[in-house]
Amino acid sequence: MNLSVNSELVFCVLRSCSNSPTESLRFFSWACSHYTPTSVEFEELVKILILHRKYESMWKTIQQMQKQQLSLSCDTLSFIIEEYGKNGLIDRAVEVFNKSTNLGCKQTVSVYNSLLFALCEVKMFHGAYALIRRMIRKGEVPDKRTYTVLVNGWCSSGKMKEAQDFLEDMSKKGFNPPVRGRDLLIEGLLNAGYLESAKKMVRRMTKEGFVPDIATFNSLVETICKTEEIDFCIDMYHSVCKLGLCPDINTYKILIPAASKVGRIDEAFRLLNNSIEQG
Repeated sequence: MNLSVNSELVFCVLRSCSNSPTESLRFFSWACSHYTPTSVEFEELVKILILHRKYESMWKTIQQMQKQQLSLSCDTLSFIIEEYGKNGLIDRAVEVFNKSTNLGCKQTVSVYNSLLFALCEVKMFHGAYALIRRMIRKGEVPDKRTYTVLVNGWCSSGKMKEAQDFLEDMSKKGFNPPVRGRDLLIEGLLNAGYLESAKKMVRRMTKEGFVPDIATFNSLVETICKTEEIDFCIDMYHSVCKLGLCPDINTYKILIPAASKVGRIDEAFRLLNNSIEQG
């Protein structure tokens, strides 16, 4: 059988061998003698190597790319920075960020966010905030992930006040997050496992006449339903609906089975009727 070695074949083999970095590297080296690889296959191999902490082989692969006049994409560069962060190698993450231009990638918001993530992974929150200030000075506008990464980091370390102060400080500077600050804090608390604190924040919001956005509400309800506090979820549903929240199909997909599971069949039918009426 004559098998043509081409980009599609090499990429598929690399993807299927992603758990075997040594074999992936050997295969790629063999394939390079039969065809000219593109940046897509190089970057797939780079990701495999850093996932398995084969740093020396990864940098040799990147050098091979550069010899062929190929550049790393910003997505792959960000991936490298975040993997270094996950493994506690923050100095290396910073080094990659600093030489991103030499690697053919601009320091975009996504690249800043990757270093922000790495700094939060090692709990260097003040360094992360300093990076955001530098980012703004360079003319880059923070996006939702910028806020989410730092708020989640602070919340996961139990530093609620720091997270709130950060959001307030950014607001004073004219940089408001794409989603409301309290929604970010609720999501941060949920991600960190502080369910009771998230519930208290929502109670406080509704008492003040405010409601979370639908995505945040659904995340909260889904998490609480797993603890089988269904009555709290249903009561909260009615409260926020009175305040003007418009449930979506995901809200009902969470609440109807939950109400049925604890025997609140009448409530489950009411929710079903509401979902039908709202289309």
